[in-house]
Order: sequence, then C-alpha cells, then structure tokens
Amino acid sequence: MATLAPVDVTTDSTPPTIAPAGRKRVSVGRVIAWVVMVVIMVVTLAPFYWIIRTALSSNGDLLTHPSDPFPVGFSLDSFKRVFGWQTGAAAVAAGGAGQPINFWLYLRNSVIVSCLVTAGQVFFSAMAAYAFARLKWRARGPVFAVFLAGLMVPAIFTFLPNFVLIKELHMIDTLIGIALPSMLISPFAIFFLRQFFATIPNEIEEAALIDGASKVGIFFRLVIPMSAAPITTLAVLTYITSWNDYFWPLMVSYTDKSRVLTVALAVFKSQTPNTGPDWAGLMAATLVAALPMLVLFLVFARRIVNSIGFSGIK
Repeated sequence: MATLAPVDVTTDSTPPTIAPAGRKRVSVGRVIAWVVMVVIMVVTLAPFYWIIRTALSSNGDLLTHPSDPFPVGFSLDSFKRVFGWQTGAAAVAAGGAGQPINFWLYLRNSVIVSCLVTAGQVFFSAMAAYAFARLKWRARGPVFAVFLAGLMVPAIFTFLPNFVLIKELHMIDTLIGIALPSMLISPFAIFFLRQFFATIPNEIEEAALIDGASKVGIFFRLVIPMSAAPITTLAVLTYITSWNDYFWPLMVSYTDKSRVLTVALAVFKSQTPNTGPDWAGLMAATLVAALPMLVLFLVFARRIVNSIGFSGIK
C-alpha cells in the first residue's frame, strides 16, 4: 500500500507589514474655504476690536492719531464717565460732555423691557404653536398661513398703528408701553416652536389622555418640559432682539424713566462738547451695553445651533 508523503503545513507567523498611509493631500478647495472663513471672521470681529481700542484711548490722542490700530493714550476715564465715577470738570477736561449719564437706570429699563417681552412672547407663542401643531380644528392650515405671512411684513409698517394704540391706552413714556407690542406673539416664534411640537410622538399624548389629563395639563406638564431646549433657545433669541431694539423705544420713550440703553447711547452721543463727540465714552458705553448679550449668546451658542437644526430651519 502506497504511503502518502507528509505535507508541510507550517505557516509563517510573521505578521504582514502594512504600508504606512500617505499624508492626505490638502485640496485647493479646502484652502480657499479656510481663507474665506478667516476673512469673514476678521471682517466680523474688526468693528468689535475697534470699539475696544477706542474705549481704551483718550479723546485728545484719538484726534491726533485717528488711524493707529492700538489704543492711543491708554486711559480708563471713558468707563468712569459711563458709570458716573468722574466729576463734571474732569469729564470736560477729558473731552466729555460733563453731563452725567444715568447708566444704571438705563440698564434697569433695558432689563425690565427685555424680560417682559421675552416672558410674554415665549409663553403666548408656545400656546399658539401647540394649537397649530397638536390640536385639530377647522381652518387650522389657512390661519397658520396667515401667521407665516406676517414674517414678510416689515416691522416699520406696524410702528404707526402700534404708536396710536399705545397712545390711546395712555402708555406713552412707560416701560409697559415699550414692551407691549412685542409681548403677545411673534410669527417666527410660533413657526419655530410648532416645528418642534409636531415631532412629539402622538402615543405620549394619547397615554396622558387615557390617564385623565386634559389638553391644558398635557401642555403644561408634558409638552413644556419636553421642549425645554427649543424654548430656551427662543427665549435667548427674543431677549437679544429686544435688547437691541432702537426705533420703537425711541418713538415711545421721552424721559429717563423709560429710556433704554440703545436710546440712551444716542442721547449720550448728542451731548457733544465743543471739542467734538466723546468717542471714547460712547464706545465704552457701547461695549458695556453689548457685553451682557455677547456673554449670553456664547453661553447658549451650542444649544441655539442644535435647536435650530433640529427644528428643521435651514
């Protein structure tokens, strides 16, 4: 009987060598995209840097070195004038108007108006958005289309009717008169929250109805807690918009008791001394007024971007 020859089954235990991956080539399009992004960032941040540079300079040196990129005659006197820590004689000597600016009163007015607008607009818009997204009623679609059409109406077209209404209500030169036209609803706010409310599963609401909850109870105990992220985002955007509003407060407020920061800055600029505008003081006041909104936006920036993307707004 023939015997089979043994077969060598030994294998080479040396692991295979992997060729090192080559470096990824940097495409021309990527380089162009980064260059464009850097240019946009520089153009966007340049005015803010110029505000800081002017605020930290003295008025006399600004006249002699207007184009110097760095603070000239470094001084904090402009911030002292803003906060009322400088006497009238010292302010005139530093190039200011010598008239005190009631910064803390204007700051309080801006905070009150922005809080009223934010609380009212978010609350009422949330209820309207829930009605459009979850409740079934006749003519819901056409009514929602009418609300969306309000996005195409420029705000300046509503100034005169709102002014007549506030005047008839005897709310001229009051904080509630400034806040009232924006406190009720906003087409953008309704659209923004409706997009999120429509994504809530129907099963959750049906289970709550079986447990005996009413529509009002579902809204306050279920929908609102589940919508904390978009509601917070809308509140931040509304607060920033109200804080930066200028034309409507200018029409309604006539005295310091209802004057907000944006209008107060224009009044501060109009108090021009003989040597020229107090640019250092004006830029210092602008910087102090803008810092709270910058901090607020930076804190909630990621949540704002995520909520806008999740709500389907492209």
